Amino acid sequence: MPIKRAKEVLEIEARSIRALVSRLDTQFSKAVDVLAKCQGRVVVAGMGKTGIIARKISATLSSTGTPSIYMHSAEAVHGDLGQVAREDVVILISSSGETEETVRLLPSLKKIGCRTIAMTGGMKSSLAKYCDLVLDVGVEKEGCPLGLAPMASTTATLAMGDALAACLIDRKNFRREDFAFYHPGGSLGRRLVLRVEDIMRKGTHFARVTEDTTVKDVLLAITEARCGSACIVDRKKKFVGIFTDGDLRRYIETDPQLLSRQVGRVMTRNPLTIKRERLAAEAFEILMQKKVDELPVLDGDGKLVGLLDVQDLLRAGLAR
Repeated sequence: MPIKRAKEVLEIEARSIRALVSRLDTQFSKAVDVLAKCQGRVVVAGMGKTGIIARKISATLSSTGTPSIYMHSAEAVHGDLGQVAREDVVILISSSGETEETVRLLPSLKKIGCRTIAMTGGMKSSLAKYCDLVLDVGVEKEGCPLGLAPMASTTATLAMGDALAACLIDRKNFRREDFAFYHPGGSLGRRLVLRVEDIMRKGTHFARVTEDTTVKDVLLAITEARCGSACIVDRKKKFVGIFTDGDLRRYIETDPQLLSRQVGRVMTRNPLTIKRERLAAEAFEILMQKKVDELPVLDGDGKLVGLLDVQDLLRAGLAR
């Protein structure tokens, strides 16, 4: 019984979203145009469950380059209308289009002179009649078995809000870097803005030796730098290879003279490297795919400038 009911609800909500597709018309295109040209903020207003959806739509707009605030319809008539200015656009959400607190905002909004967009299922309602533009988010049936709690209607409204936000992303040429700017605190932001040079090991924090250094001295350098490998450069300071614990294991059992040999004879030549300006998230993907722990970091001229260890990436919160 629970599975049957769940499937029924999901089908109802899925049909409600699909039904929106055929209703997209010039009203939607004009709404995108008005929102894109908004010189102020997009104010999204609603009540109850619809108010929760309004808050989410506002949050999505704000995080994708369209400044927006949420306004509770009841609080608006008790002073919060002071947040609205003439250059703003107000999106008013009401399933029926007759929600008293939301409809009561219309005369004041007209006096303010801002543009208004209704998102409603009541296409002949007061809200639809008096707003500048109307987006139809009506549904044939709610998912609620009692037909009372808003389910399909809130889902359809949320989807319409997402459609608006997506179109505005296109219209404003909003980029991944812009998105990261508005999300600096989370792992998503770090993945989009953190570069290899921001977290790589520099100076004395990684081992850098020449080809003629003995393996014994290389191991001492690795221990002193507290890393898992040494980067090898030639006499002109050009990067030529890397010596890792894997190289050590490969040779130590078969070469009793290993510690006294020059590292240039046993190092790994032409290993994987990465440029300093690459995203740290890209480096993490390379390390995971190639199953290695370190990447020498080079500048644009191929000069060795650092070492990136998988532990550095993990500490930076790049793991997904």
